[in-house]
Amino acid sequence: MSFCATLSVIAQADGSEDRGGKLQERMREYIQKRLSLSKNEAERFSPVFIRYLLELRRTHREHYADKPMLQLKVAEVRVRFRNEFRQILDEQRANKVFEIQREFEIKIQTELNNRRFENRSRPRTRAILQ
Repeated sequence: MSFCATLSVIAQADGSEDRGGKLQERMREYIQKRLSLSKNEAERFSPVFIRYLLELRRTHREHYADKPMLQLKVAEVRVRFRNEFRQILDEQRANKVFEIQREFEIKIQTELNNRRFENRSRPRTRAILQ
C-alpha cells in the first residue's frame, strides 16, 4: 500500500486529518534515525523530504484512477527527489530513503491491521447489556 493510501486509511480510522501531519513527522524522524543523519544533514533533509511527501500525495490524487500512469508518475517523482537527496546525502543513503519509507509504511499498515483485528475480536458488551 502506498504512503498516501496508508495516510488516508489512518486518518479515516482515527477520524482526523491532522493524523497525516503527525505520521509524516514520525516517518521523517524514522528515516533520519535509520540513515544516521548528522544534525546538519537532518536540517537540510527535512524540508526536501516534506516536499517529496507532498508531491507524492498530489501525484496519487491526480492519477489514482489510472494505475499504470500512477506508477509512472510516482517513479518520476522518486527519481527527481533522489537527485535532490543526493545533494544532501551520499548516493547509497539517497537511494535507501525509499526502502526505509516502505519499511515504515509496512510497520504502520501492520499496526493498523492489528488494531482492526483487536477491535473486531472484542465482545460487544453494549449489545449484550441492552
